[in-house]
Amino acid sequence: MTEIQNIHILTINPGSTSTKFGVFVGTDPVFIKNIRHSNEELDRFDKITDQFNFRKGLILDEVNEAGIQLDTIRAVVGRGGLLKPIESGVYAVNEAMLRDLRNSPLGEHASNLGGLIAYDIAKSLPDANAYIANPVVVDELDEIARISGHPLLPRISIFHALNQKAVARQHAKSIMRKYEEMNLIVVHLGGGITVGAHKQGRVVDVNQGLDGEGPFSPERTGTLPVGALVRLCYSGKYTEKEVLKMIKGEGGLVAYLGTNSAYEVEQMVQQGNEKVALIYQAMAYQVAKEIGAMATVLRFNVDGILITGGIAHDKYFVNLVIERVHRIAPVHVYPGEDELKALAMNGLRVLNKETEPKVYQ
Repeated sequence: MTEIQNIHILTINPGSTSTKFGVFVGTDPVFIKNIRHSNEELDRFDKITDQFNFRKGLILDEVNEAGIQLDTIRAVVGRGGLLKPIESGVYAVNEAMLRDLRNSPLGEHASNLGGLIAYDIAKSLPDANAYIANPVVVDELDEIARISGHPLLPRISIFHALNQKAVARQHAKSIMRKYEEMNLIVVHLGGGITVGAHKQGRVVDVNQGLDGEGPFSPERTGTLPVGALVRLCYSGKYTEKEVLKMIKGEGGLVAYLGTNSAYEVEQMVQQGNEKVALIYQAMAYQVAKEIGAMATVLRFNVDGILITGGIAHDKYFVNLVIERVHRIAPVHVYPGEDELKALAMNGLRVLNKETEPKVYQ
């Protein structure tokens, strides 16, 4: 590791209302910043891509103010956006990727700015390259997992690939094994919830947690009774935009309890609110059901169940899940998510020549 002692990695993770970025030596952070943006700041931009210069300028100003020498940066790793489906790994940012980040086939998202800003900063530096790593569109599904029940509606892969893969690799390393030789079920508990079946390094099945499958979450409905949903759509009471908002943004805990804060819900449970407890228990119940489904995908040959994400800090909720699934495999809890460190970890793998950057086409 001595060869990278003075080499820095800049990581960039733009969110809908924040810009998170950090500078790392290896995977050790030397500077972390999270800038929150008000509605007034962002409303002046018609499109998310119009925020490019605004967000890039903030990053460079903060890094310069922190006294970090930009010429020591060898990799700039951005959060990958809504690209075409790709296999997991680290990708060098190229012209094809820049085109799709600007005009995403799946729509606009703040994470699209990650690769765009990373490329622009890297090209201004003397010896740096730009990458993205494990964006949400990572697709390693087995062909059988794509079949939904109707050919017009195939199942697709959109999930917390960056955090799931990072935690899986971290766990494998902690027990002196290779991720590519293990079968794991990884559960990301956040604003959205995804449960992936990791079979020897590939996520061969996972619920599409962005807007349509699996457990309900703090703000998403997950899988709904399909006939009732169709009738609701044609009831004349709701617009398409309102139904989509109902599914993603105003579903789950928000719909039942009026909050997307799992912490607030936990507090209400502890105060003895039985209605709230039932809803929270139902969310854990659905997470456990999804873990069970992924165990069947792996034919119950499961080396471990890994639980991560923000809600993994809540021991009450996690224990509700564990008591239903612990007989499948040992359960390991990795609370929180550190996407900046995960990006740095992937950049370091390239710098250390542990992996070759892939080509986006």
